[in-house]
Amino acid sequence: MPADPSTRGSEMTMDATSLYREEMVTDRKLGLLRVMVPIRPDGSPDPARETIYTGEAQLMTNVGPLPISFDIPATTLADAIAGYADAAKTGVERAMRELQELRRQASSSIVIPQTGSLPPVGGLGGGGKIQMP
Repeated sequence: MPADPSTRGSEMTMDATSLYREEMVTDRKLGLLRVMVPIRPDGSPDPARETIYTGEAQLMTNVGPLPISFDIPATTLADAIAGYADAAKTGVERAMRELQELRRQASSSIVIPQTGSLPPVGGLGGGGKIQMP
């Protein structure tokens, strides 16, 4: 997905200087580690740029699993594996803060009825079984 929303339609081109090969590493128990290896346009490694390590996990909620994604500061795969737990904890804490903020915003919103949606003064009129001639 392009980072710049102004990039539309036929103007969408990949930046050949920012290519990464994505590798996934998992223990099939806890989570997933994405390794973004910088490459040149010919597919060879680009040692001038740093490898990016990103972790993914799921937080179970009452409405189902919530995917959590977090960066792992590391220079090697072994460092990323060792740092996974701390980075995951930080990612979950960030997600919980964001959820609490969304709940706060939702509970503090004031619902104002649109003009003309209130019943006329004196009640809704009609509807009773006793009628006066």
